[in-house]
Amino acid sequence: MSDTDSMAFSESTLRVAAALAAAGHPHAPQMLDDAARTAQQAADALGIVAGQIAKSIIFRRKSDNAAVLVVTSGDRRVDEKKVGALVGAIGRADADFVKSATGFTIGGVSPVGFTQPPVTLIDRELLRFDEIWAAAGHPHAVFRLKPQDLPRLTGAPAEDVVQAPKPQTT
Repeated sequence: MSDTDSMAFSESTLRVAAALAAAGHPHAPQMLDDAARTAQQAADALGIVAGQIAKSIIFRRKSDNAAVLVVTSGDRRVDEKKVGALVGAIGRADADFVKSATGFTIGGVSPVGFTQPPVTLIDRELLRFDEIWAAAGHPHAVFRLKPQDLPRLTGAPAEDVVQAPKPQTT
């Protein structure tokens, strides 16, 4: 990780930093030396397991075109049927929709600091960990938090929103 001050932050990362500060969150965004567009890239850069990455997946709700954010553990896949049962039918969101609906580009979508607040759900699988990391508005920016911080920061519930993990073979 590089020691980067806020002068190097993008506009979207500054928005995340402001949201975290306003919520009294103790950890500001940090810049990684390399882009972390995937959970595995972020985990490798931070020296943690992929499950500790809180990845932000944006869907489009079909009934009203609202952005739906699912913050999920980096080693899990979102179950769209489970999400749809909670918020209404959803579909995939393309890069243009993600940018216009959230203010973030894919690879840097944060759980906080949106230009327009999305409908948000948190993957309860994140609660397996003591510490997690989330994107902070840019593919190089992340911030540290405890899984229990997510409901406080987002106002969203922790739900069962992922596919069952595949059994490991020995």
